[in-house]
Amino acid sequence: MDTGTLISFLALDLLLVCVPGADWAYVISAGLRGRSVGAAVGGLVSGYALHTALATAGLAVLVAGSPALLTALTVAGAGYLVWLGWGVLRRPGVPEEGEPVVEGRVFLRGAMISGLNPKGLLLYLSILPQFLVSGGGSHLPVAAQTAVLGLLHMACCAAVYLAVGVLARAVLGARPAAARAVTRTSGAAMLGIGTFLLIQHAI
Repeated sequence: MDTGTLISFLALDLLLVCVPGADWAYVISAGLRGRSVGAAVGGLVSGYALHTALATAGLAVLVAGSPALLTALTVAGAGYLVWLGWGVLRRPGVPEEGEPVVEGRVFLRGAMISGLNPKGLLLYLSILPQFLVSGGGSHLPVAAQTAVLGLLHMACCAAVYLAVGVLARAVLGARPAAARAVTRTSGAAMLGIGTFLLIQHAI
């Protein structure tokens, strides 16, 4: 694995991370709660850390080779997005200042969102393997290459999502009406993505 391969992966990964989706929706919602930004981003990154560990151990290859298991994981992720999106649509209000934030709950929810995010599954099962060099083309074994690329993805997620969360807090924190509109849009996005995936797998 050379520098050019790493740069190519990083460019593609940044493009994917910067496309709004379930992770964005969650971190924007969390950003409006101020102190929960770090916990939300930490949870999202930890979900991808699990993906990285499983891919490094070779389990991603097994999942990719089992259509039934891959479908089950995708449906589970889609169902969770629908449930989460519906919850955001039902209660889009922004918490008042001083409202207690349960950091552990925010962290765990973030980990579940990224751990079951269909876009994350796509990255680890379809895109990341294309950048791996097998045989004598690399000084690193495939498992180590997988770990390096997974860590790069986690770093991209941490940087982008922290920026999104902080900006959401700064721009929308003093604008309750705009904040509600954004959280409703985020909830609708999660609900729409999850519903589309469920319908897609039902056909």
